[in-house]
Parts: sequence; C-alpha cells; structure tokens
Amino acid sequence: MDFKAVYFDFDYTLGDATEAIVAGFQYSFEQMGLPQPEREAVRRTVGMTLEDSYTAVTGDETPEHRKQFLVYYREKAAPLQVEVTRLFPGAAELLCALRNAGIPAGVVSTKHTSTLQAVLEKQGVLNCLTSVTGGDQVDRPKPDPQGLLTAIAAQGLSPAEILYCGDTLIDARTAQRAGCSFCAVLNGTTTRQEFADSGLPLAYVAEDLWSLKAWLGL
Repeated sequence: MDFKAVYFDFDYTLGDATEAIVAGFQYSFEQMGLPQPEREAVRRTVGMTLEDSYTAVTGDETPEHRKQFLVYYREKAAPLQVEVTRLFPGAAELLCALRNAGIPAGVVSTKHTSTLQAVLEKQGVLNCLTSVTGGDQVDRPKPDPQGLLTAIAAQGLSPAEILYCGDTLIDARTAQRAGCSFCAVLNGTTTRQEFADSGLPLAYVAEDLWSLKAWLGL
C-alpha cells in the first residue's frame, strides 16, 4: 500500500447511528411543534453539521431555530449514541489490520469527539486509532479541510501521503481541498453514480469495508 496513513469519516463510513439520529430529529421536531420528519430525509443529511441538517429537512434558516434544534437534538440523541451505534461489517477487521501493519488510522468527523471516542471504545476499536477528530475541535466544518489537515500534520505527514475514506460528496470535497486521495464508501445514501457524476477525484469506490480492506492489500 502506498499510503502512509488512512483517515475515515464515521457516520455511514465506519458506523451506523441511524436510530439515535432519527430519534434526535423526531424529539426535536416534536418539541418545536413541527411535523415529524421522514426517516429517509433525515438519513440523507448525515454528514452535514446538525444545524445544516435541520435546515435541509425544514428549509428554515432562522438562526434561533437552528440553535434550538441543536439543543433538543442533543438532549435525545446524545444518550442513545453509544447504546445504539454499530460498526459496519468489516470495520473492526479493517482498523485492526491497519494497526497490525503499522499504518496510522484516524477518524475525522462532524460528530462530537467525546461521542466518537465513547462509541469506538464500546465497539473495541479505539485502540486501533492514532487520532479522533470531532466537529467540536474545529471552527470550520467539512468540507473545509481544517480537521483533516490538523490530524495529518500531527502525524508529521503530508496530504499527498494520505487516503481519506467517506460516504458523502462532502467527504470527497474535504479530501480534494486537503490534497488527499479519496475513497468513496457506499455504506450511506450517496450512490456510485452520484460520486461519478460529481467529477470529484476518486482513488477507489468501495462497495463495503471488506472490499476496501482487500483493495488496500491488508
């Protein structure tokens, strides 16, 4: 493998927190007197910041409403995240294989760092990672590459030596802006065709994490 390190998005790349995310939306909308959101509409927002997810579903850009949504969402979703989030098949094996090969692996996500760490710890893979960078550690969320570039710099590596893996066009743009190679992982709602039509550079499109592991030669 030519890459010196591999970084991953989390939601719909390594793990599935759908039940907690949908529950957070449903509770927030109920508290705000809004009609209940459709499950698939919520799923399609995964990868955005929570405030942008709210706006994507409702069309409401009012700053006060976006902030209120965030408060209600965290009340409901935060306690559920660790309980209900599961890794996708092959995730643990891929992360362990990278560790055993001496290749640093990290997570760069919009999710809160403490939540990521708690989920990864419960799933038994936190010790496979050299870094976990959540949205609370940056002031410019993806697709701005701030978080990814900070994680890369901490390893003393250059972006050209890195593979970033994610499930959304947001992730692909993050990699492009950082100067990293990008692997699209089809665990989420973005299709192979949507990645192809985007014109964004793709080093590989992985149907699942098993195929990514094989492509990396691990």
